Amino acid sequence: MTLTIGVDVGGTKVAGGVVDDTGTVLVQTRRDTPADDVAKTRDVIIELVGELAAGRTIEAVGIGAAGWIDATRSTVLFAPNLAWRDEPLREYVSTAVGLPVIVENDANVAAWAEFRYGAARDADDSMIMFTIGTGVGGGIVLGGELMRGAHGVAAELGHMLAVPDGHQCGCGRLGCIEQYASGSALVRFARAGARQEPNRAAALLELAGGEAEAITGPMVTTAAQGGDPVSAEAFAQIGRWLGTSLADMAQILDPQTLVVGGGVVDAGDLLLGPTRRSYLDALSQRGRLPVAEVLPAELGNSAGVIGAADLARRI
Repeated sequence: MTLTIGVDVGGTKVAGGVVDDTGTVLVQTRRDTPADDVAKTRDVIIELVGELAAGRTIEAVGIGAAGWIDATRSTVLFAPNLAWRDEPLREYVSTAVGLPVIVENDANVAAWAEFRYGAARDADDSMIMFTIGTGVGGGIVLGGELMRGAHGVAAELGHMLAVPDGHQCGCGRLGCIEQYASGSALVRFARAGARQEPNRAAALLELAGGEAEAITGPMVTTAAQGGDPVSAEAFAQIGRWLGTSLADMAQILDPQTLVVGGGVVDAGDLLLGPTRRSYLDALSQRGRLPVAEVLPAELGNSAGVIGAADLARRI
């Protein structure tokens, strides 16, 4: 049995774990992320790896980082929620801990974990995963390999065009699917519905103290689970947009499996129901052909650690 360490670096936390070759996390730990300090973030990663490696034979370290990673899987080119700019992270960490290191995009490592050990573990060739959180991320596996692109920054699925000249996206474009199928979009739709039809959003507004602008994502989920019509419709709206994007990817790449992950998927059928209906409606002319099933991710918050560790095993 070989052991590797996976590290998942986000804007608020650094999580790490020792993972065996069955994808089992044997031990894990976490730290807060000093996101505005490059050196301190690096030191937190090194400290965490050192703690996890103590007394164990570790083969390699994988780091999943929320940002754009270069094609050599060594440098963080840009991280929107961290201070990294052209940060040679692999070299720093590898030198400090004395182990081989790879650096990969956080959505990619989560997708790889689901392909190897999670919702898509029965697939042997291909999978596409959309991660629905505050934004929309993604990962693509083709021919059993993670698709990274010529420059290492492929599978930015959240920035496919959905609505020409639509809502402004943080990436600089207008109308990205991230603006229509994310947790942020869910809140925007729910707030708009509460303002327009407050009587139908009574339960949601009660949770928000009567103020539409105080509505949050967890409130929308709670209210929708209790039958609040406006909250349920907000989920239906992001599900419709997500379903059409899944159908687009099915038409382009014909994967074995489609996976939906991220925090919003915890709402279950509130999201997946309209997503699957929209997906199948968009593929109605392919009724005589097989299409990928849409499945919820299974590994939750452990996906980043598991995927990073498994990719490190393949150095």
